[in-house]
Amino acid sequence: MPAMQTDHQGEALIGVVVVMFNSAREIGACVRSLLASEGAALRIILIDNASSDDGAAVAEQAAAGTGFAAFPADAIDQLALADIAPVTLIRSPHNLGFAGGCNLGLSLLKRHTAFDLFWVLNPDCEVMPDTAAAFRRAAALPGAFGLMGGRIRYWDPPHRLQSDGARVRALTGVAVNVNNGCQPGDVAMPDPASIDYICGASMVASRAFIDTVGLMEDDYFLYYEEVDWAARRGNLPFRLCADAIVLHHAGATIGSGNLTRAPNAFSQYFNYRNRLRFMMRFRPLAAPITWAWAMGQIAKLALRDGIEPAMAAFLGLNQLPPPAAIRQRLSPAAAALAFGRKSG
Repeated sequence: MPAMQTDHQGEALIGVVVVMFNSAREIGACVRSLLASEGAALRIILIDNASSDDGAAVAEQAAAGTGFAAFPADAIDQLALADIAPVTLIRSPHNLGFAGGCNLGLSLLKRHTAFDLFWVLNPDCEVMPDTAAAFRRAAALPGAFGLMGGRIRYWDPPHRLQSDGARVRALTGVAVNVNNGCQPGDVAMPDPASIDYICGASMVASRAFIDTVGLMEDDYFLYYEEVDWAARRGNLPFRLCADAIVLHHAGATIGSGNLTRAPNAFSQYFNYRNRLRFMMRFRPLAAPITWAWAMGQIAKLALRDGIEPAMAAFLGLNQLPPPAAIRQRLSPAAAALAFGRKSG
């Protein structure tokens, strides 16, 4: 029987937050992999961002026999610890974006002192049976930490690393995953002090981090939320755990790029918009350089991939409304959140 299905009275819990949006193809494997975790006690919080597919039913089926509960988002302030099943689905009335969805789950978990680690995981990820236990062991090492990451590998191409932590280039704001594309056996994980953030596909926050920094900024809607979150960490250091392995399908729903696929127009809009938004907040003196560099990249993008992704990137970079095709991918309520707010 998986460890998390037993009675862990008095044992600190890892709260896992998985934000779903039309994730029916991936969420079953994600939930099953988490339920197979050994050596650590978990509670899985699935945030359904108003999906139009049957992902919630797929998740419930994956959790059969372990305990499943579902609640509307407006009920989370009334949920006791006993109400949180091994797999708990929270239904958002509309798409809140990645950070907004994460914040729903984190708001639920942080109210209960039984949770000391908060693991944000993408729905298109699968974890190894010992990944959660590896995070638990690493968290028990001496000293405080803020955010912790493991080794994120691509599902395809197999046996290639996506991220061993990540950095933000000083002048352009480009986010770069450390060891991206490398074979795991060929490279070591970096010094945690040398990275700028943990990839949002799989990152673990300590309670000290949540209590000190608070929740994610939700006006990015998609991309750079985890970069912003890490930039607010103060003196809380990063921690890296080479034994915590996650397999990531990488952009299965959104259209993010990977080693073999270019980002689509939807992805380009938010990436270019939020890169400059982040720089204006945290490195304002470099923001004009970021803008000029990005304009050059957009010209190259137009020549390489065509006008549609280049125009989306141009509008995003200049903090302008998106093309109609991008706006129409979101409901009116979600579009108001994604495009109706200016950078603060």
